Amino acid sequence: MSAPTVHHAAVTVSELDRAVEFYTDTFGFDVAAEFAVGGDAFADAVGVPGASGSFVHLDGGDAVVELVEYDPSGEPTAEASLDRPGATHLGIAVDDVDAVYAGLDETVETLSEPRTTETGTTILFVRDPDGNLVEVLDA
Repeated sequence: MSAPTVHHAAVTVSELDRAVEFYTDTFGFDVAAEFAVGGDAFADAVGVPGASGSFVHLDGGDAVVELVEYDPSGEPTAEASLDRPGATHLGIAVDDVDAVYAGLDETVETLSEPRTTETGTTILFVRDPDGNLVEVLDA
């Protein structure tokens, strides 16, 4: 048996088209696949009675960024805060964090301006249209 590898990181969104636009426009990801999944096996697997999902896979280089919109959709989670157990975020490595920050659409919410941590890594946290946290960091 070979060692496990990361296949994808998934982000649940309320409006798939809006999320695809955000991730492709903001980070330049290309759409690699679009598909829908439903049926009893899927609903049982995700633990949501009667669930189906619409999916878009974005080419994230070494891993796929999976965006999924569920039907039925659940209640939104409380505003994401990185210090809560179970908190998640998507990390995206870029060549120039400051350039990404300068090029952000004015509607994109950030937690702060880019900051260089004591390890020497420059980071920037933004929120996607559903409030999901995305860390932009030096490649």
